[in-house]
Amino acid sequence: MRLILIRHGQTPNNIRGLLDTAVPGPGLTTLGLQQAEAVPTEIGGQRIDELYTSNLTRTQLTAAPLAGARTLEPLVRDGIREISAGDLEMKGDEASIMAYLKVLMSWFGGDLSARIPGADNGFEVLERFDAVVEEAAAHESVAMVSHGAMIRFWAAHRARNVDWTDPKYRMLGNTGIVTLEGEPTGSDAPGGWSLLDWHAEAAGGLHGEDIADPTGGAAEAAFGGKPNN
Repeated sequence: MRLILIRHGQTPNNIRGLLDTAVPGPGLTTLGLQQAEAVPTEIGGQRIDELYTSNLTRTQLTAAPLAGARTLEPLVRDGIREISAGDLEMKGDEASIMAYLKVLMSWFGGDLSARIPGADNGFEVLERFDAVVEEAAAHESVAMVSHGAMIRFWAAHRARNVDWTDPKYRMLGNTGIVTLEGEPTGSDAPGGWSLLDWHAEAAGGLHGEDIADPTGGAAEAAFGGKPNN
């Protein structure tokens, strides 16, 4: 199975640098809508049998141009929503962002028992995303429009060939695309998938101004760099 994971387009709270993870969340900025329009061209001729989105507005708006181009009806699944910020929701101060990132980096390091205050631990997040992937595995090639932290965590845990000390894996811009190949394992253990491509750039090269991105910068922050912009 081929799995194409697409991060949503830019939102107003991406620009503000807020931990914005609750449902339904905001829509897209003008740039975010332009990024979404560029996704079908970025995907090119890759086969897509089904298209999934999370239950957050921004993923559904991002998926709309691709759905139209491929004549697909997006399937909305709660399981691929963003990793909840819990008690830190809508905060943008450094202490809150670092508290969120600290838990994510524990998961990257293999400690799935760590819990975001007022939210989930890594086992629970992995289980819900895995369930959607298992549903989709009946198809040869599937695209899912999800979220920055969620895509990073799941790919980090499931791809056998990702070295998270390599800076290229610490960035994933709005409408960046991660492509993997493999099968669900039915286990919490790492692995089951191989990374084919980590395309961190925004679709169509539409980056806009540099912005704070706390929900997408966990990997960069863990290695002493600045959060992904």
